[in-house]
Parts: sequence; structure tokens; C-alpha cells
Amino acid sequence: MEQLFNHEELGIIEQPYLEVESTNKPFIQANTMESSLREIKRNHVIPVFIKDNEPVISHADFIESMMEVAASIYPAERLLEPSIRLSHPIKGRVPEAKFKQASELLEHEKTLYFERMAFVVEIPTIFDEIDGNQLSLTVGGVKSYSLDNLYNKKGADEHFKVFIGFQNKVCTNLCVWTDGFQSDLRVKSIGQLKACIRTLFDNYNASYHIHALRCLTNYSLTEHQFATLIGRSRMYNHLPNPIKNDITPLLLSDTQLNVVVKDYYNDNSFCKSLDGNINLWRLYNLFTGTNKSSYIDTFLDRSVNTFSFVEQLKTALDKKETNWFLH
Repeated sequence: MEQLFNHEELGIIEQPYLEVESTNKPFIQANTMESSLREIKRNHVIPVFIKDNEPVISHADFIESMMEVAASIYPAERLLEPSIRLSHPIKGRVPEAKFKQASELLEHEKTLYFERMAFVVEIPTIFDEIDGNQLSLTVGGVKSYSLDNLYNKKGADEHFKVFIGFQNKVCTNLCVWTDGFQSDLRVKSIGQLKACIRTLFDNYNASYHIHALRCLTNYSLTEHQFATLIGRSRMYNHLPNPIKNDITPLLLSDTQLNVVVKDYYNDNSFCKSLDGNINLWRLYNLFTGTNKSSYIDTFLDRSVNTFSFVEQLKTALDKKETNWFLH
């Protein structure tokens, strides 16, 4: 599996999506619950713009738009069912039940939607292997209604985050970088949303991304360098602003850095070697692993940040420039 874009024998597939979820382990954990596209379409109400009562682009619209574009760009590949995580439930009730106690409400009298949603769709027939880890091409996005001005009329900008990258099948960690990520996509219609997703996919170079990830296996930090990096990461937030402004930070929290240190010693797949060294591929996966405890709002941004951060470490180890976190 050393060659990118290996294809399995597909035979005849009547539908573009398989009834298999993209991952059986959560790709994000913090403050989220699992759901399905069927559940969202069947049971969740759709928010509206208050001034004209027109519906927003719903979570289901977003997911189906992403899958439609992916299926059109990769027509010979298999797309798995989306893996979906939700947070921040907005509960309501039908008018007929307005005088009931909450404990007395029947299921058909309750309304529900979730303010925030993240999802991934795996394309398992496009894959490669790095250091014994299989990576599958994966697309997805994040939607938070809290960013939209729902007090406006239909036609106001709606905000989305979209990405294309790879998922490490060993741990479901997402590998996302800047060229495969749009952090603040603003559109007014589903047509615009699909067009922007298509542009992102068309401009993404999967082979180059895999090459950049594989190169991380050729660079290692010593135990002392790792300790320096962790210590300085904790120091960063307390630096004077003139110094801080010239440094690209690692966006993980102190709690997440604690997990990185613990996994440096104990993780089954990405811990240090016997001499205390850890290659940058393993370090990157410790970062992306603990990032699964980030909230939906910051999850993808931190994913991109971890790759940029490790790339800067690689540049420093090449002695092409100094890095504050290693000094």
C-alpha cells in the first residue's frame, strides 16, 4: 500500500454511498453526541431567518451537498455514510403543549435541533500508508448556527468550515492542512456552497499532502527537545505581547498538552522510542489525538494548526530557521 490512490475492485454499485459509517470510533469527542443523517432529516427542525421565516441551509443540506460534490469529483470511488457529531441542543415544543410541565411532554410534542455539527465522510478506496498507519481520503465540515445572523432575512451570509484531507485509520485522527481547509466559508445559497466545496476539492493536491506527512517520519526530537517544546508551549501564553506576536503558537490547551505528555510515554501506536526520541509523525499524531477533545468550534482550526506547527519544527531540525519552542 505504498502507492497513493490504490483502488479496490468495486464491481457494480447501484448507489454512490455505502451503508457503512465512515468511522466506528468518534473523530471528535468533547461535548458531542453521535447522530445520523437519517435522524437529522427525520426528527430535527430547521432554524429560520426570523424576519421572513425562510429556512437556513440545514445540517442535512450541508452534509448532502458535500457528499454530492465528492461523488461527482470521485465518481469511481466509494463514499461511506457520514459520521456526525452534534452539540448544543436547542429544545422546543409544539404550541399545543405550551402549558405542560417538561416532564409531561410526549415525544411528538417536543422539537429539537442542534446549534453545532461536525461530520466526516470517508472515501476508503483512496488511501496510502505511512509508518504502518493506513490513511483514507476524508472530507467533511463544521456548521455552527451561532455564527449566522438569524435575526436577519434570507440572503444573509451563512458560515461554514469545510475540509479535505486524510484520516488515520489506526486512531481516527484527522490530518488537515491549510491547502485543504476553508475556515470561514460564507455563502447565501446551497448552489454557492456546492461551488465553493468543489473549488476546494479541485485545488487540493492529495499526493503532495501525503508526501508532506511521510516526510515527518524522517525527523525526530530528542527527549530533551520534547521536554523543551512542552515547557515552552506552556510559557507561550504568558509572554509579553511584542515577543508573542512573532511566534506561531501551538493552539492546544494545557490539559491537552498533559495528554500529549502522558501519551508520549504510554500510547500504543505513537509513544517515544526506547532512547526517548520521537519522530515528528508520531508527535503529530499525539497532537491530533488530543485535539479530539476540542470543542466543535475550534476542532478543525486546531487540526490545521498542529500540522503547521510540526512543519515548522521540521524546518528548524533542517537548520533552515530557528524555532522558539526548541530553544
